[in-house]
Amino acid sequence: MLRSALPATALALLATALAPAPTTYAADGGSDAASSSSAARADTSARSATARKINHQAWDGSAQWKKGRSTAVKVKRGRVFHQPSATTSTRSLGGTTYTTARWNGPWHRPGFSFTELIASWEAKTPGDSWIEVEVKGRAADGRRSSWDLLGRWASGDKFVERTTVSGQSDDLASVNVDTWRAPAGLVAYRLRVTMGRKAGASSNPPSVGAVSAMASRLPSGSVQASAPGVVSKAGGTVLPVPTYSQMTHQGHYPQWGNGGEAWCSPTSTSMVLGYYDALPKPKDYSWVPAGHNDPWVDHAARMTYDHGYQGTGNWPFNTAYAARQTDAAFVTRLRSMRETEKLVAAGIPVVISIAFDRDELTGAPIGASNGHLLVVVGFTRDGDVVVNDPAGASNGAVRRTYDRGELENAWLPRSGGTAYVITDADHPLPSPENHSNW
Repeated sequence: MLRSALPATALALLATALAPAPTTYAADGGSDAASSSSAARADTSARSATARKINHQAWDGSAQWKKGRSTAVKVKRGRVFHQPSATTSTRSLGGTTYTTARWNGPWHRPGFSFTELIASWEAKTPGDSWIEVEVKGRAADGRRSSWDLLGRWASGDKFVERTTVSGQSDDLASVNVDTWRAPAGLVAYRLRVTMGRKAGASSNPPSVGAVSAMASRLPSGSVQASAPGVVSKAGGTVLPVPTYSQMTHQGHYPQWGNGGEAWCSPTSTSMVLGYYDALPKPKDYSWVPAGHNDPWVDHAARMTYDHGYQGTGNWPFNTAYAARQTDAAFVTRLRSMRETEKLVAAGIPVVISIAFDRDELTGAPIGASNGHLLVVVGFTRDGDVVVNDPAGASNGAVRRTYDRGELENAWLPRSGGTAYVITDADHPLPSPENHSNW
């Protein structure tokens, strides 16, 4: 997967993606799937679905927030707010001085030695404000890592540029855009959230409603197709998720990825928001010229753009954008399509991150991809997977049905089964007490 589109080849890639015999598709699709697969090869002890060790832990609600330590923070209505006090610190960012507030989370042990972690959050950053999410880890021998920055984020881009900082490989772990990697394994971690607000501001403070992390240790190698689950056994179902094509946006806004093959992630996110009737309001995308197809996709691309990565495929930036629209969204990993079926059965479409070589995904509108996102919207009675693939050349070419085994092998070994889970009040997560990964 490419972490940024290659401008010199963008037009050629688009042309081949739409041609009868397409070639490799370079997408802006989140974490580096090929590198993720390489990291997973360090764990060769198990290959079955039962060996897919995944833990998602969230901190939300007043009781959870109070488990951490706070500085210049007020907990109110289940959120943590920037609350200036005598202990407030300041920081200069881009020539502007900000007062800061901080929540330090408790240590969390996922129950296994994990090698990768991805954080998610839901936050409000009115005016000139922002948040940062950091992580610190602990090894089995007690050694601790430094705090590593996973992202500086704001819901808009008028004052602060959203960014990640890859590298930070000074000790036990390093950052690859949105993914924290510790190849030797860590047994515990803690998150830290910092909120910044322009000094002197007196109203509308930034706040955070939830922060979470998915930690995983995964086997490598191809997988056998999972047996059809609850949706297929019920005769199949397809959720009425609208179809949007990323390809119709080719050439839109070079400063935010240039549309087309680079916008699979915000297009997929927008399809799920459309399903929940949670797209941004027309005034939010009024800056998009008349005649642009599905202008809310342009808006999503702008509001998920990572200036450090230089792309719109940052996984938690997409779920943070979605969470502002529906109140709940996070990145996790799933163990097989059986778990995806449970979510679809609850009325929740799932965005998944895949990669595949030529002839590995029958019926795809592109010949190959080293990183792509699409939406699982349903299943046939035989267990095959109905998707909205934004790489379709038009909105009418987005709906596809993929072989279950082929799609699982493009997903589980390549991105680790990475998924965006976006929900709203009418579609709660099914039996969360029985699942370690949501």
